[in-house]
Amino acid sequence: MSGRIYRRCGCRQDGKPLGAKCPQLATNDKHGTWNFAVYIPDANGNRKVMRRGGFPTKRAAAGALKDVNARIDTSVKNDDRETVGQYLSAWLVDKKRTLKPLTHYSYSEYIEKRITPALGSKRLEQLRHEDVVAFVTHLEAERRGAPTIKRVLAVLRSALSDAVKTKRLSHNPAEHVTSSRVERSEVQPWTVQQAVTFLDHVSQSSDGEPDSLANLFEMIIGTGLRRGEALALRWQDIDLGTRSMRIRQAVSDVGGKLVVGAPKTAGSAAGVGLSSRVVAALERQEQRQARDRAKWGAGYENADLVFCREDGAMLRPEWVLKRFRALSRGAGLPDCRLHDLRHLAATLMLTNGVPLALVSKTLRHSQVSITADLYGHLTPEAAHAAADALGAALDVAAAESSAERSARSKTTSRPLHAV
Repeated sequence: MSGRIYRRCGCRQDGKPLGAKCPQLATNDKHGTWNFAVYIPDANGNRKVMRRGGFPTKRAAAGALKDVNARIDTSVKNDDRETVGQYLSAWLVDKKRTLKPLTHYSYSEYIEKRITPALGSKRLEQLRHEDVVAFVTHLEAERRGAPTIKRVLAVLRSALSDAVKTKRLSHNPAEHVTSSRVERSEVQPWTVQQAVTFLDHVSQSSDGEPDSLANLFEMIIGTGLRRGEALALRWQDIDLGTRSMRIRQAVSDVGGKLVVGAPKTAGSAAGVGLSSRVVAALERQEQRQARDRAKWGAGYENADLVFCREDGAMLRPEWVLKRFRALSRGAGLPDCRLHDLRHLAATLMLTNGVPLALVSKTLRHSQVSITADLYGHLTPEAAHAAADALGAALDVAAAESSAERSARSKTTSRPLHAV
């Protein structure tokens, strides 16, 4: 092990510190504190001296020196002054290059409001598994929800994993920390009759005119688009002649600012087929926008958006959600999230016999297993249909088996004629 361990004190003689030359160090074992000094390589390959002191025993100093040497041997950076908060701040700046705006905003919120207040002042190299466990326990004591704790822990784990990859830490203290299990509630979207009731309601408002978002809801139900994808959809991405469209962008509300970026996953940009109902809704939307353009004239913001405000400006996702909830209540329907319309589209396809792989492709999931995990339970109607199909198959097989036994019985029971 490289480096040296020595004892020194704070005594002074003639105003000058004695350090390791204090005579009391030779006669009093409890005088002074233990220290170590070791050469470590810097970023340019040069060597600089690291000195650390204040250890109560020689063993403690030796242990700290051993840790430093272990990091040197594995090319891990030695910087025992950097705090968790400082590292996470720098990590967020770096991740902004690769994360989507909404994801980066969420990470920032978790770090600034949850992780940094609890762990930010701790030295990064001194962070231990037990510290992270205590942090999770603290969040649970504050009655934070299991999904929130899971996401906060995931952000911390990801940041520390990057620290290991970049040779900043030798191991990830959060790697094996667990949180309470998140119980996933089964998605129970509207039935097809409830969906029709809703669409009928929004197509006729109090003044006899369809609601301004009626065509939007028709398209979401008919295609399974995500809210952000639908609100960022442009006419240039739609071909009514071939009844198809491409999903090339999505909008998110990031801290009150609308940000348009790429869809959720690479598979999200795949083509989407359009039913005749959806084509009719889009044609109605074209006519509606033509009237709005004529009304607003030069004041119309022509951003090529399919669904927008009367003046052409982009719709805010939160406003659309509030409007959807108000219309649902007005139709006398049970509470339903706007995203549940996507689940409704999936369920209707599966209930009507569309293969799971094709449903997954229509929803643009990255893997078929995601579709199966989300919609494996289907709806009560689909579950009954599946059970009935299974029972019918068994009934047919049983009838065939019974017929074969009856035929064999008649053959063996035929009377013998005398010769």
